[in-house]
Amino acid sequence: MADQVSIMCEQLVKAVHVMMDAETGQIYRLEALKFCEEFKETSSFCVPCGLRLADKAQPAVVRHFGLQILEHVIKFRWNTMQQQEKVQLKECAMQLLSTGTLAILEEESHIKDVLSRITMEALTSHGEAQTELVMLILLRLAEDVITFQTLPNQRRRDIQQTLTLNMESIVSFMMAILHVNVEDYRKLARAHCRVAGATLNTLAGYIDWVSLVHITTGNCHLLEMLCLLLSEPELQLEAAECLLIAISRKGKLEDRKPFMLLFDDVAIHYILSAAQAVEVVDRRYIFLKRLCQVLCALGGQLCSLVGSDVEVKVPANLSKYTEAFLAFTTHSSQFLKSSTLPTWGALFRHETLSKDAVLLLRCTGFPSRNDNPSCRYSYSLFYLLDVFHNACSCLTAFRAQQGEVLRIACRIVPLEAFQIAAEWLQYQIASPIDTGIQPKTVEGLCSLLSPSVVQWDAMTVFMECVVTQIFKNVEEERLPIDQSMELLQAVLNYNTKDPAHLVLCAHQCAPRSRAVKNVRRHACSSIIKICRDYPQYILPCFDLFTVTSRSCSQATATLTHMEKCSLMEALVLISNQFKDFAKQKAFLDELMASVVADWTSDEMRQVLCDPAVFLSFVGADQVVNEQSRDADKAGHNRGRLGFCLYAMLGVVKRARWPADLEEAKAGGFVMGYTAAGAPIYRNPYTAQFLVLLPNLLALIRTNNSLFMPENMARLSESFSRAHEVMDSDKNVVLGLSQHILDIHDSPVTRTNLERMQGFFSTLYDNCFHVLGNAGLALQQEFYTIESLSEEIAGSAFLSLDNVPDHRLRPMIHILIYRNKTNTHNLRLCFLILTKRLIALLDYILLEDDMMDSVQAASPAQPTEELTELGKCLLKHENIYMTLLTLSFTSLSWKDTTNCHRTASMVCWTLLRQVVGGNLLREAVTWFFTSVLRGLQIHGQHEVCNSTLSQLAMLIYENLRPRYVELRAVMTQIPNISVETLDQYDHRLIDPNAQKLGEKKRKDQFKRLIAGTVGKALCQQFRKEVHIRNLPLLFKQPKPEKDVQSSEALGLEALFSPENKTL
Repeated sequence: MADQVSIMCEQLVKAVHVMMDAETGQIYRLEALKFCEEFKETSSFCVPCGLRLADKAQPAVVRHFGLQILEHVIKFRWNTMQQQEKVQLKECAMQLLSTGTLAILEEESHIKDVLSRITMEALTSHGEAQTELVMLILLRLAEDVITFQTLPNQRRRDIQQTLTLNMESIVSFMMAILHVNVEDYRKLARAHCRVAGATLNTLAGYIDWVSLVHITTGNCHLLEMLCLLLSEPELQLEAAECLLIAISRKGKLEDRKPFMLLFDDVAIHYILSAAQAVEVVDRRYIFLKRLCQVLCALGGQLCSLVGSDVEVKVPANLSKYTEAFLAFTTHSSQFLKSSTLPTWGALFRHETLSKDAVLLLRCTGFPSRNDNPSCRYSYSLFYLLDVFHNACSCLTAFRAQQGEVLRIACRIVPLEAFQIAAEWLQYQIASPIDTGIQPKTVEGLCSLLSPSVVQWDAMTVFMECVVTQIFKNVEEERLPIDQSMELLQAVLNYNTKDPAHLVLCAHQCAPRSRAVKNVRRHACSSIIKICRDYPQYILPCFDLFTVTSRSCSQATATLTHMEKCSLMEALVLISNQFKDFAKQKAFLDELMASVVADWTSDEMRQVLCDPAVFLSFVGADQVVNEQSRDADKAGHNRGRLGFCLYAMLGVVKRARWPADLEEAKAGGFVMGYTAAGAPIYRNPYTAQFLVLLPNLLALIRTNNSLFMPENMARLSESFSRAHEVMDSDKNVVLGLSQHILDIHDSPVTRTNLERMQGFFSTLYDNCFHVLGNAGLALQQEFYTIESLSEEIAGSAFLSLDNVPDHRLRPMIHILIYRNKTNTHNLRLCFLILTKRLIALLDYILLEDDMMDSVQAASPAQPTEELTELGKCLLKHENIYMTLLTLSFTSLSWKDTTNCHRTASMVCWTLLRQVVGGNLLREAVTWFFTSVLRGLQIHGQHEVCNSTLSQLAMLIYENLRPRYVELRAVMTQIPNISVETLDQYDHRLIDPNAQKLGEKKRKDQFKRLIAGTVGKALCQQFRKEVHIRNLPLLFKQPKPEKDVQSSEALGLEALFSPENKTL
């Protein structure tokens, strides 16, 4: 036998080397792997070979494989081993633990890890190496029981219960080991450092789930010890990770109150000292990241406890905490800076902390001075805005976080923030232009990364945050009007003398860069925003604004179609302040006259109604190259269509009646009242929109028809991909982006195909935007249009079988969502099988407040309320059956979110409407089977399991008394107990049977259908570990009490003759 073991060991060693050799071919590596796996599964020499290969004289890779063999035997072959073999294997494992490892500083970590898994139950050892292994074993035990839950359920629960009962001793043991080894490590005994590190790692595995009492016991002695270890370079990372896990714990506020001891002098001193050491080198940087997270978590606990019912006061050392936190805000690491911003926002937002002198002090310093402790903080925010603002696309989230913090800080001290902003603006105006080193640009021109551009951009962001808050939080009489006018005049008089401005003047000769287009787009957005938020201030200048807009629009080469429409949109917003229906209608008629004339012309009507003519009109049937000039006319035609739609959309979005009812009545906007007494308004744009609507519907019908095969064939070779998703949109979905310089500094040059793709995409979306906004803007006047439903069904829902998904999604989102309450007769949209389908069903069937309550409450509580639209749809049998079919079919789609939403909100809400009626037996069986099929696919997810089980029980309990076929379905469930099913049916059908409570019924039914629950993909091929005849580790004996021999209960006194009570 010894010879056979030796031969087999040689073969195994060769196989291991073949597998681990980087130059081995794939075929040989697979053959070696197969040989090793078959040996572990079938060979009777596993134990002797494993022990021989695990000898410390072998190479580390061979030893690791030998230990893996032993672990495999214990896991998967233990039940078939003889008792003597088990005892021998245990003894060998103990021997390996005692003498089978190298010196503690020489032994490989992966060897100790696999050895700890084998000897998990061996907890009695001595010496440094054995102590470290004990810590690894305790850690592995916590991982197997709590983190990964790899043990059989009963065994896992027993071990967890035993650990919980003895947790005080375990934590005390680990703290004692940590204390002793840290003291010895400070005496330059390096081996004890490894033991201390292993102890900290083990503590991290327990701190996450043990009771908070064990963490905070002894006046938070454990946390204080961890704070002290932050000063030890070799142990500070592990200590910070333990602190982070502990401080991040949730629970009752009363239990978390001891965390405030971390603001005491000793703890906060060590935290501050560690935070202010800012060198960034490998392990040190990882520690700084953990320490930053510790401070963020500590800030979260502070915000939760201060001002709560547990009566925690603002800590006296709050200034030291903010000083430590500030060290990370001013750090050169982008991650550390951005990590602090949410916590700053939470502190500034807190009702009590935001009024504390320490935080107020942080908000009032000037960045250009040094006469206030908060000057450093203000400078840090300016530095962040200055250096990193717009540096690259990955900083978008950072910019948003920083803006939020600034807005909150400005809300606390708005006037002081305005003074800082004013000083910064004056500084920028006085500073000369600095173009920086830009080798790729024309000399003298600024680029996106020029220092002046970055500084001005950062200043405008800060100024925007200040201005929005000062109007909201300062009384009108305290507003700094005079200083604001001075600043505005200084900006208007500012002349950069920068040749970059020539770019704005030379746009007729060269393509505009992305930077220029972005600036112009922002300018349009700003104009609309000003007219939307402050129209009363612009109204006195309305005539001047109108003349200027018209003069700019008449210069056709100056403004794009979108920019012209933006000016029109701004004018409409101002005209809402007329508060006179006749005057506003006359203005809108004049404003849209050219659009109405062009859109309703005979030429345009012919183009919009015929797909072939439409394709020729926009040039999609022409073969062109990039240098061709033949596309100019087609481009002009596309511009006409785009301008008309943009103009219609801008006016229908913005034209409104006064918000005040009395003003609306006085201005002639109220044309009647509903039966409930609600006013019925009229929109000054209605008459024009009704003229434009027929051709709009014709264009929508034509757009859908473009995807029919005969029209797809009309596309020329140049535009055969015109209806596909644009590459830029694909990049957005994939998270890809161009380099920042390429995005902003290069001219915007698109191919003919990209222009055509953009045109079709925008045209399709805008049609539905106009139609969707019409319902909101015109309301009663829109929905009383004769044959509206038929017209929309004959256009928006025509040829949907050919329309691709990426076109259907915006159609559903824009059109249906915006017209939820009034599109009563729309019947065809439910055939659209997209991911938004169930969300659409939720939206049109269920009340908004009911949807919120269902999502916030238990998922097992289906709603019963339907919207008016939902009730209307259910009156049509074919629509109703389509809804039921779609809802129950979607339960088995491979989409857990969709399954949860449908099972919890839609399915029973629909089915309960007909539960009392006569349903086909095949239909009832199909409904129930569909739910069970959903359990098979999604049952491994707890949330889906709960909702699907509840739905299955509702169907079974409501329909089983009349449909015996449901029992036949239940009997086909694997491993179902027929006897238990009989008992359940008896209680359900027999009115005289004893009824169980709801919770017991749910648990019993869940056990009945447990056989339908499928496994997750990651679990389907996992080899299960089965250990038979495991005795219970913990069993609390039930107290037995002999009633006869117990002391008198006083019952006999109640019936004694002397008792006169009765």
